[in-house]
Amino acid sequence: MTVKVIVTDMDGTFLNDAKQYDRDRFQAQFQQLQARNIEFVVASGNQYYQLISFFPELKSQISFVAENGALVFDHGEQIFHGELTKHESQIVIGELLKDKSLNFVACGLESAYVSDQAPEAFVALMSKHYHRLKRVSDYRDIDDVLFKFSLNLPDSDIPNLIDALHVSLDGIMKPVTSGFGFVDLIIPGLHKANGLSRLLKRWNISPQACVAIGDSGNDAEMLKFAHYSFAMGNAGESIKAITRYQTDDNNHQGALNVIQAVLDNTPPFSH
Repeated sequence: MTVKVIVTDMDGTFLNDAKQYDRDRFQAQFQQLQARNIEFVVASGNQYYQLISFFPELKSQISFVAENGALVFDHGEQIFHGELTKHESQIVIGELLKDKSLNFVACGLESAYVSDQAPEAFVALMSKHYHRLKRVSDYRDIDDVLFKFSLNLPDSDIPNLIDALHVSLDGIMKPVTSGFGFVDLIIPGLHKANGLSRLLKRWNISPQACVAIGDSGNDAEMLKFAHYSFAMGNAGESIKAITRYQTDDNNHQGALNVIQAVLDNTPPFSH
């Protein structure tokens, strides 16, 4: 089947470890994708305002599944956002505040929010992922539509935290890992595949015509959803196990190499 959509994760996938990509190579590829009417979609746990900063001149020509699927843009038009009820968000905030050592960001439609008591190093780290980040004295006073929470902690602490949150937030939020010490709490069912499927429905395109590229736990649903699923060379074994294909690692342009294979009609895209 002819490829109609290419969707890629950003951190650890499209971006190298220095958070860069080969802009000239991609720009040339993107022109060819447009000439062939192939849609390009960015699917990331990061904030929309952060994601568009990587594609300043293309942001209205590509589509974004941001915040792990809680916020979806079709060529510059917002078509969907998730929403926790006020009651649900207060439950989540209450649970997270129980552990005084836990630092987290509350993610909303207008901005992301961090405690004015949070360590500077944590705020600096989160600012890279959330370009709109406001300090608040009390998370409970946030006046915004909230749809995700993001935590960062030592990798060794993650399994216990995830087990605990699976129980305490069951039915309200689901913890997913995105690598680099990040744990995101997402609204159940609002993952990257959900956001991608909203775009495909609008475009009347089948998952069979879709290429997906990713490296970590929050990419799993998207990789299972798309017919041409690629794990990065740097992906974990659990991700490699669910994909049909593999590409090079993120420091050797693995994602751009997949795009090139689509454009060149080389395997697995040869007809």
